[in-house]
Amino acid sequence: MTRRNLLHGKAIVVDSPGGPENMHVAEVPAPEPGPNEVLLNVTAAGVNRADLLQRQGLYPPPAGASELLGLEVSAKLDGQDVCALLSGGGYAEQVAVPLRQVMTLPPGVDPVSAAAIPEVACTVYSNLAMIAKLQPGEWVLIHGGGSGIGTFAIQWARAIGAHVAVTAGTEEKLERCRQLGAEVLINYHEVKFVEALEHRADVILDVMGAKYLADNINSLAPDGRLVVIGMQGGVKAELNLGALLSKGGTVVATSLRGRSEASKAAICEAVEREVWPMFASGQIRPVVDTVLPLDEAPEAHRMLAESRAFGKVVLQVSPTEPT
Repeated sequence: MTRRNLLHGKAIVVDSPGGPENMHVAEVPAPEPGPNEVLLNVTAAGVNRADLLQRQGLYPPPAGASELLGLEVSAKLDGQDVCALLSGGGYAEQVAVPLRQVMTLPPGVDPVSAAAIPEVACTVYSNLAMIAKLQPGEWVLIHGGGSGIGTFAIQWARAIGAHVAVTAGTEEKLERCRQLGAEVLINYHEVKFVEALEHRADVILDVMGAKYLADNINSLAPDGRLVVIGMQGGVKAELNLGALLSKGGTVVATSLRGRSEASKAAICEAVEREVWPMFASGQIRPVVDTVLPLDEAPEAHRMLAESRAFGKVVLQVSPTEPT
């Protein structure tokens, strides 16, 4: 049964930029879909580090996007379970999204766990496949192997036949990365990754930015590709062009959220076509650490900020229907 559209609904709002304590549940007007958009009844929302930055006032949404937090959801559309990539608005009972960013559920994935997939799948595929063009037999270094991005990237890279090295901050996380398919495990608290890599990396997927720039360049194999998707380690660093030139290397910095609607639609379509079969075959599975109710969004943000989660944290917005 399709839930009726609401005139108002619950959402997480941020009173003012700052800590998790500035978030709370409130009644908000239902979103009004624009041209080529549909209104989704949200089942669950994935939590991402970008949400933490937005809460702090450091990562405003693109022009025209919802001011509410949330970059991915699972939902109901015309009574069917779907998931979607968003520019914002996911921490709410309803969200408007371009129809071409709505995807079927990955095969075998339940409606709540599906909320953990759109952002990571689209980020990993667009960067490792479409930009870096990672190939079977190549080595990829994934920083933050225990994150949502990291756990998905490990599985996808192994599914295509690439070799995987990861960094993480605890032995427990590294062991769980090994179980997902990582072959080289580097505890960044104990050793510098550039010294621990026996195989130079053909591709590096980096969330740290400035802090790791020099060591990332030195870790590249000839013709290596460094893809920067985060700036947890700062925004400014000195680039040794000589070192990059000697490798014939490439540095690319990307943001999924700021891409055009057409670009995001193309990524979603490619992910459904190329990645969803890997769920059906069992090569990829969602890695969800914790599911919390919507009103515990502050705790979800604390879990990510303190690196307490392995994989994704999900906020359940609405109860799922019995199967």
